[in-house]
Amino acid sequence: MIEAPSLHAFAAMALTIVMFVLFVRNRISIEIVSLLVIAIIAVGLYFYPLPHTQPTDGLQLAFSGFGHYALITICALMVMGRGLVVTGALEPAARFMERIFKINLQLGLLLALVLAFVLSMAVNNTPVLVLLIPIFVTLAAKGAMPASKTLMPLNASSLLGGLATTIGTSTNILVVSIAVDLGMPEMGVFHFTPIVLLASLVALPYIWLVMPRLLKDNTPEQGHGQRWFVTRLRVPPSSNLNGKHFDEVVDMLPDDFRFEERPDGPFATGQRLKVSGTHDALEDAIRVLQGQIAPGWVVDAVQRKALSKGDDVQVVEMVITADSRLIGRTLATSGIADRYGVAVLGIHKPDRPLRYDDPQEIHGELRLAEGDVLLVMGLTPELNEFAQADSVLQLEGAREVPRRSKAWLAATIMLVSVGLASIGILPIAIASLGGAILMFLTGCVKFDRVGRALSAQVIVLVAASIAIGRFVLDSGAAGWLGETLALGLQYLPAAGVLAAIMIFVTVLTNFASNATAATVGTPIAFAIATELGLPQEPLILAVLFGCNLCYATPIAYQTNMLIMAEGNYQFGDYVRTGVPLVLLMVVTLSFLLVTTYQM
Repeated sequence: MIEAPSLHAFAAMALTIVMFVLFVRNRISIEIVSLLVIAIIAVGLYFYPLPHTQPTDGLQLAFSGFGHYALITICALMVMGRGLVVTGALEPAARFMERIFKINLQLGLLLALVLAFVLSMAVNNTPVLVLLIPIFVTLAAKGAMPASKTLMPLNASSLLGGLATTIGTSTNILVVSIAVDLGMPEMGVFHFTPIVLLASLVALPYIWLVMPRLLKDNTPEQGHGQRWFVTRLRVPPSSNLNGKHFDEVVDMLPDDFRFEERPDGPFATGQRLKVSGTHDALEDAIRVLQGQIAPGWVVDAVQRKALSKGDDVQVVEMVITADSRLIGRTLATSGIADRYGVAVLGIHKPDRPLRYDDPQEIHGELRLAEGDVLLVMGLTPELNEFAQADSVLQLEGAREVPRRSKAWLAATIMLVSVGLASIGILPIAIASLGGAILMFLTGCVKFDRVGRALSAQVIVLVAASIAIGRFVLDSGAAGWLGETLALGLQYLPAAGVLAAIMIFVTVLTNFASNATAATVGTPIAFAIATELGLPQEPLILAVLFGCNLCYATPIAYQTNMLIMAEGNYQFGDYVRTGVPLVLLMVVTLSFLLVTTYQM
């Protein structure tokens, strides 16, 4: 007869359930719920400490997540990902994937899922996601599938690939090591790969076709995102346009870019042609055509000054107010570049009634008016001076021009860090922390921009999940649940035993941690196999598989946390897409284990 759980164990289980319900209902922000959980554990264990502990030990348990290596690892990986983005290191890969997505969105997503799956079989899936996340965020910004519809499937596919080998995740290594300590023979790297590959034939179609449809487009609304800017395209001697006819370059242009003027013959050096497009389209067109949309001398001056000061070049949108001196002038007569050292890249003219006594153009140049939006490039001090002196209002959504001179450096730091972690020379925590430090020291990421790389929501959620996991384990709640499970399994068939163990471990891994699930579940499965006269290996594999079915909550695995901020996910997104996948995998893997081991 199993004894009733202790008060601490009961409290741990109750707090876990309450936390889950609050997360799913989403009426209180994740940050507030996480901090409340930490506070309840701290206060509760201070006044009612665990047996054989001091009140201060409870405080240490509650706040241990903030100094835990898992949180440090996640923050370091976010910083390295930021370094890849701000230096433009991922642009070649993003352009390649963009071409595939333009052919067919579903084909592009399938290739990405297969790539994540295959890489995660041989490389720890955390570095794989770290490399892929910024690429797909960049693709989303360029108009491909929204990041919220791709990152969750990518994460699921990488977790599925990590399940296929003993080196795919650190949890697999832990389960196999515990099993060896209990007396089982050691498993090879591909010992259970065929089982997972067969299960993947069932899971991947769900991840590919169903999961994106269960996810909303969480892209933040940006009312100014589709403004069209008119500018002049200058053809320098180095341009790809020289000597080509319009029909030869039209297929190279982005969708949101067009020529308002066409040359009579081939393009030639020195031509200035009116063009228009969105901010992103103008950037892409300039990169492809190697043209200029602002005088070369001022762009060069801005970049030289940024290099000498070690500052970032910003591109901002500024609206002309009613008392601006620019009203009625053209860019040529405004003197903006000479006065402030900033470059106007384009002009957006909002829809307004046309007055016949107020021509829009003077000698072919656009005449500036109140409400026009200028796309301006420069350094922050010069942009501020321009805004104050000429009465223009800076709008939200400033962008940093990628520091492409450091792109190879950022990519090298990331690849070395990932490589050292992947082949086991360094733990992922040390490799990622070292990579983040190098990103700072080399200037790939600025110290004062760290806040843009990190997510406060993810930080407090990780800290709360670590605290609740330790509370569940140290209070005896996990052990009591395991004993209760073992008592009822004797009445189930072999497939039911495997499914029950897998579900039990899956619940632990989604609400506590992978390490807790592996530590508690492996000895229980070993004991159940001995008591029921079943082969030990399939039950140990049920634990290993269950530890990796961490799709249903963001706190289940560190890659779930990594995609949370980038995909702007809510807790309910994980539950809605992850629970069906967990059930699908439990049924499939249980059937395959029974069939393989002829139980």
